[in-house]
Amino acid sequence: MRTLETQLEVLFAKAEHFFSAPDPEWIYFRCASASLGQPDSARLLGKREGVNRSTVLERMRAEPYRGQVIDQCADALRTRFRFERACARLAEAASAHEHAVGEAVWGWRPVCVLLTGSLLALILFGGPLIPPVLLLLTAGVLTWLHSRGSTAWLNLRQCMRAGALKFGWLVHRVNAGACAMAWAETLQREGTGPAAGALIREMLGEDPDSLLIRGGHEEGLRTPRGSRYLVDNAALLQLKRKVQQIEGGTIAVCGPRGSGKTTLLETAVRAADFGVLAQAPASYTPHDFLVSLSVRLCQTYIRDSGKPVPEFTRLSPLDRLGRRVKAGAKRVGRWALFAVPAAALVVLGSAASVRAVYRDNLAAGAHLASVVSSRVSHGGIQMWQGHSVASSVLVVLVGLLWWRGRRRAGVVSVLLQVPLVVAGVTGFLLFAVLVRDLVTDKQILLQLQQVEISSVLILGVLYLLWESSRTLQESEDEISIGFWEISARAVFRPATYVVGGFLVVLLLRNDQVQALLADSENPLRLAGFVVAALLFKVALWKPRPAESALVVRCQDYLYRLQTVQSSSNALTTGIAQILSLGTAQTSSLSTVPVSFPELVDDFRRLLGLIAMEKTKKGEVVVIAIDEVDRLGSDTQALAFLSEIKAILGVPDVYYLISVAEDVGAAFVRRGLPHRDVTDSSLDDILHVQPSTLEESREILSSRSETLTGPYTALAHALSGGGLRDLLRYGLQILEMQEKSQSNELTEISRHLILEELSETLAGFRTLLSKHQFSRSTSTILGSFGALVRDLQLPCPCAGVSLRPSLERFAFYGAAGHPGTVADPDLVDTTRQLIEEASAYAYFSLTLLDIFSSSGLDRRTGLAAAFGREGDLQRLADARQELGISPYSARTLLDGIRVAWTLPLQPRNNGDLPLQRASDCSIHTV
Repeated sequence: MRTLETQLEVLFAKAEHFFSAPDPEWIYFRCASASLGQPDSARLLGKREGVNRSTVLERMRAEPYRGQVIDQCADALRTRFRFERACARLAEAASAHEHAVGEAVWGWRPVCVLLTGSLLALILFGGPLIPPVLLLLTAGVLTWLHSRGSTAWLNLRQCMRAGALKFGWLVHRVNAGACAMAWAETLQREGTGPAAGALIREMLGEDPDSLLIRGGHEEGLRTPRGSRYLVDNAALLQLKRKVQQIEGGTIAVCGPRGSGKTTLLETAVRAADFGVLAQAPASYTPHDFLVSLSVRLCQTYIRDSGKPVPEFTRLSPLDRLGRRVKAGAKRVGRWALFAVPAAALVVLGSAASVRAVYRDNLAAGAHLASVVSSRVSHGGIQMWQGHSVASSVLVVLVGLLWWRGRRRAGVVSVLLQVPLVVAGVTGFLLFAVLVRDLVTDKQILLQLQQVEISSVLILGVLYLLWESSRTLQESEDEISIGFWEISARAVFRPATYVVGGFLVVLLLRNDQVQALLADSENPLRLAGFVVAALLFKVALWKPRPAESALVVRCQDYLYRLQTVQSSSNALTTGIAQILSLGTAQTSSLSTVPVSFPELVDDFRRLLGLIAMEKTKKGEVVVIAIDEVDRLGSDTQALAFLSEIKAILGVPDVYYLISVAEDVGAAFVRRGLPHRDVTDSSLDDILHVQPSTLEESREILSSRSETLTGPYTALAHALSGGGLRDLLRYGLQILEMQEKSQSNELTEISRHLILEELSETLAGFRTLLSKHQFSRSTSTILGSFGALVRDLQLPCPCAGVSLRPSLERFAFYGAAGHPGTVADPDLVDTTRQLIEEASAYAYFSLTLLDIFSSSGLDRRTGLAAAFGREGDLQRLADARQELGISPYSARTLLDGIRVAWTLPLQPRNNGDLPLQRASDCSIHTV
């Protein structure tokens, strides 16, 4: 919806194009200026030197660029031709008018104004017969002047010709303005609009997408679980295919942490018709987990059936009774607050008419009642005395049939429906009689014929306004007025009251309406309509549907699982007051907690009934169990599966269980000389792979309009394709933009990569501090410490000493490097940690060399010539490989550096990309 400010800008632009119609240069300038004001183009201006509004506008107005912009308009052949033709006709009309003005002796404006004003005045005040008479008189005078050869006729004709040509020029001017607006719209839509963005990107130079410009929505990065930002990836599509292929079963979802397994399970539960999501406990206890899952199953089904979940925390019967009485009293009080005054007003207004009807029809009603009662009593006496044998037999048969129908629900429902049907038929008949009486009332028809058409139109317009305001006030839209956002309800609710009040006032003050309301039979009619409406209400009444047996079963099972039942009985006998002797007996009863086998049987039985009911409706039942992959080890996860596998395999139920990669690998090896619980527990397995670069681009583009392609590639490389880390790095990129106060990828990526490297190496250093080192192993530790200290320097010129330290440590673990860790004094665990830290530093150095240097687009094209190793996706593959082995990751990084023409050994000079900042407050002299 366009805001008011935007609509005013559009109207102002159209007005300018209309009044600048004869000037194509000004129209082009306006379109180019408006295109630079569009958000997509305006956000790029001023971000690099020499790319501002004035320079871009000057470039767009210069030839041959201006001709190229006009030529790329697909609609230019039509709208531009019409505009140029309209301008040419306007110029011809202006030239002809100037020539006629030059030939006229008299002033054409006063003559034309005088003649036109006189003609209009005569028509206005003289009536419709004046124009023909005036036309004949004028023709006669002009003929006489022409016959006499007077110059007055010639001068008058020249003035009239000049006025007619001026009118023609005005018509051509309006046509030229309309054509100018059409041409300007086409030019801006297909010409200057796309051309402005393309020219700005061209003037920005290399890597225009490497500019990080805040704008648009970014809420998706801050809400990682937001369902509206989810994108259908390969894992979700594969899960849908697996669900369609089988009718129930257990599907394991495995993958690395942060790859989106939880999001996948949540999406599957939301998409299912009936779904339950449970979290596995960190320290697994199958009994407690199954109790929790059973409670959640019952609660979900009760809510799905539209019933409230029972609460068992208020054990006091008096408390529950008091709350029920209070709620009932509140409902009755609210009902009485409106019902009693409404009934009193209706009775007060219709009492006289009802009493009159009662008096007039009392005798006839009493006679009818007496006749009916006498006939019924006479028939009963006849049957009692045995004079009506057929009727007696019929009554006996009816009694027997009535007794046989006591257990048939259909008979009871029909009997309950009889009063409702009678009430509905009575209400309809009463309504029909009242409408017939109203339509055939001659007095009302006569008064309706006297109603004025103008009054009806005014009242109709007011009613339409009132109905429109009432409809608009119920919407949730907002109206933008400048910088203010005002809700439609706040605007149209007062308008509804004002228009409605004005409508009522006009109705009451109208004489015809008052005459219609004053009809003597109207109170009785209104009372009849009220009674008919009440009868319709009774006929439409339906008893509250009874709770289904399955809902009751779920409620009872909840009560069984969430409460401990106990009861006690006491009996005292004796004559305590007289002899002070007696006997006392007390007994108590308490339920035994549900055992695990009982839990399994009850859960399977209850879930089977729910699945059977849902399957009959064509609905899908999904039970998702998350966090199994976080139980600590694959042994614990397999033990947990072996305990709960008894609840699996319920027909028509899909189980989705997130498991660790080790468990998934065990299932894949089924049939080989290996067998475990996965063979009998799982039916299929779904591997959630890290997202590809294209999927990461789609995910981030749906969540943020700020992160362009290079920043998506950076976040994808750092995260390795993991969904959780991908969103985290997306937020960190925005944070680094604020920290570096720069819009360039080179600066933002440098800050982000070095900060991640600093935090990671600090973690490795903490782990290494727990190991023992000797004097001979101090070299690698000194290199490590120097790098960590350089990373923690608080000045922006840390790159002077950082680059050599980073390269020295990153190439420390390279094969053939003279400083490779091979000291026999290092234990294997210490050497492994150093190798992992060195490989991560090597990975960070590669990211710095790729993203912190200018010309990323050009260098990406050159690297692509090396094949797969030059693809940016390989950086994410290297990050994933770091979690497996530092040696294989280093080999992969070597291939990437070769494709990007990066050195495989330390450089002699380390100025780029980590060069000294010129604005350092610590080292600036």
